[in-house]
Amino acid sequence: MKYSVSEKYNCVIIELKGNVMGGPDAETFREALHKLIEKGKKKVVVDLGKVKFVNSSGLGILIGGLTTMRNAGGELVICQADKKIESLLVVTQLIKVFKHFRTLDAAVAHFDKD
Repeated sequence: MKYSVSEKYNCVIIELKGNVMGGPDAETFREALHKLIEKGKKKVVVDLGKVKFVNSSGLGILIGGLTTMRNAGGELVICQADKKIESLLVVTQLIKVFKHFRTLDAAVAHFDKD
């Protein structure tokens, strides 16, 4: 899994790329979130538009990220999950846990309501 971090308006966008499958990527992602929290950045959008595959460990990375941000008083939302990933979220009932947006702009606009 590769990722890039950018800021748009008042939130941070983490664009994931490739396969999200856990392993050392989980710790790297967690550390990146903790660095954002230390900087006071607690509104995070995880863009799944370029993700090809997610397994159960990859879902664990996303759940861990959501928990980390919530525990810090922040929020993590996801966007642009393709049909396969979205159906995985539905089957695992995680679609009820994550706020999911079709587009990056819609996810960013979610934070503008604050």
